[in-house]
Amino acid sequence: MKLIRFGAFNNEQTGIAVGDKLYDTSAFGEDYNEHFFETDGLARLQQFLDEHQPALPEIPAGTRLGSPVARPSKIICIGLNYADHAKETGATPPAEPVIFMKSTTALVGPNDNIVIPKDSEKTDWEVELAVVIGKKASYVSESAAMDYVAGYVLHNDVSERAFQLERGGTWDKGKGCDTFAPLGPYMVTKDEVDDIDNLRLWLSVNGKKMQDGTTANLIFRIPHIIAYTSQFMTLLPGDIISTGTPAGVGLGMNPQVYLKAGDVVELGIDGLGTAKQNVVAYGAY
Repeated sequence: MKLIRFGAFNNEQTGIAVGDKLYDTSAFGEDYNEHFFETDGLARLQQFLDEHQPALPEIPAGTRLGSPVARPSKIICIGLNYADHAKETGATPPAEPVIFMKSTTALVGPNDNIVIPKDSEKTDWEVELAVVIGKKASYVSESAAMDYVAGYVLHNDVSERAFQLERGGTWDKGKGCDTFAPLGPYMVTKDEVDDIDNLRLWLSVNGKKMQDGTTANLIFRIPHIIAYTSQFMTLLPGDIISTGTPAGVGLGMNPQVYLKAGDVVELGIDGLGTAKQNVVAYGAY
């Protein structure tokens, strides 16, 4: 299945994507949130679809899409998880996964605006594969880790580099600004992805390709990331783990290049869809 949420910000309804059409599943009566995943919601949704899919109303073209997962308890990110990205930023590839948090208030839809924060001069882009956790995970083994995955989603880990690297040494300040976590267009369930370790991911700015990588180059693979993270915190159903970005970010360029109002960011991952975000100045939205 491909899960979507649509409608006004913070008032989204649920739906599914089938081919190039979107259908309203609000009659199912639940949001795609922690409770949904915790109570075997994917199986219950499939049963609902088996009974009602022919009668589901089609969502009109051009309807706003929200994050396909309702606000999770946490958004966890893995830093420097592609060797080429670590090299371009002058960092040593880590011996263990680098973990930081992204504020849940940064979460927006796949085609919503990216708002450059007040006093920002170094807002950057990062295309990433994100994992959606399907059930509570604490101290899980690497061999069992994939049992805890509900699905996958496209994520732009937007980052303000001065806030991240020059304002006291904690990455979270540059990662959690409003609109800095565009997610979607949809969450693709685990069964629909044949080889999660061989997906192309790309990002362009104003039509110029900036990132073009593959999950085959992840330093730490998804089972290891889930097992490792679960040693330090309990993962709850619906939680997001974003797995890192390949080379091609603005920080790594010489001279460095950052987003400005009027820029257009487009990104995608094989099988997970594409997204498009317009960049606007703080106060202009």
